[in-house]
Amino acid sequence: MFRKLVITTAAVAAGVAAVPGVAAADIIIGTPAPCVRLSDVTGPDFDVKLCGVSDVDQYRKGLEADGGSYCGPTSLYNVMHYWAHVKNAPIGWFTTRIGNLDPQDYADQPVITNSIAKIGADAKYDLEDGTNLGNLQTAWTNATKPARDAGWATGQGNVNSSTAVDFAGDLAKRLNVGPLQMSYGRYYAGPKSGSWERDGGHIVTVVSAKGSFGGDTMQIKIADPGSAADHGDGNYLYTQSAYALRDFTLKKVTFNEYSPVADDPDTATDESTQPGTYKQTVRWELVNPFQGETKRVMIENYNWFVMAPPVG
Repeated sequence: MFRKLVITTAAVAAGVAAVPGVAAADIIIGTPAPCVRLSDVTGPDFDVKLCGVSDVDQYRKGLEADGGSYCGPTSLYNVMHYWAHVKNAPIGWFTTRIGNLDPQDYADQPVITNSIAKIGADAKYDLEDGTNLGNLQTAWTNATKPARDAGWATGQGNVNSSTAVDFAGDLAKRLNVGPLQMSYGRYYAGPKSGSWERDGGHIVTVVSAKGSFGGDTMQIKIADPGSAADHGDGNYLYTQSAYALRDFTLKKVTFNEYSPVADDPDTATDESTQPGTYKQTVRWELVNPFQGETKRVMIENYNWFVMAPPVG
């Protein structure tokens, strides 16, 4: 049985220790309302749920290709929204502060679009490849400079699912501090029977995790910037869709990964014609709703973030 520590929204905002067993509706701009904060990472099981994380749409007018490759910057905006609205951290650029913006307010739509574009620029956005988690850490560092200037401490890091000793347990502990940026890859059948080749990926925001330390399965909830109920309808590129969370079950798996050889443009030889390589890789697979399809979705790594206000 999971032991649940419930923290009221008011206590979270004030930084005050809460009394176990007390529940409250989330009155801060978040996803969705009402929301109850869960914080159990004492073992052997964990149950963590954050309130106050936005679910901003990446598809919007004003971004290149209407935001089709902006999952990374948008998911990072959701992380920043939490720290700005729940923890009152001064995050932003020039005169823009994320704590002053409401994604569900139509009047703030243009400024939020510009903010996502700024994150993309700082993360070296590319139309074909989007952004990577390493460069998104740089974007986080740039956006949190006003906080450091005001005496806050900030930090960030990355955990890879193939090398972490306890990927699920580590994720739960990091999530208990703040929302995570998670990257997954789409894998299709490779040249040899039973092999799988990566072809594309996506970045989302993790807001909830439930499982066991040292376990090989867990359940998560994510805010997916590419998923919206109104996608393709009417003026969807000009408006924010209703907030929604998606539920997934993850399972630790080992599979035969095929990696083709990339061509080096600085040589006369086409290296891509050479045979690729195979290796046994450990990942955490999304077993729903992709199970049974020709592609497999594998969690590859996640970015974690932390902030602390000035002392004294």
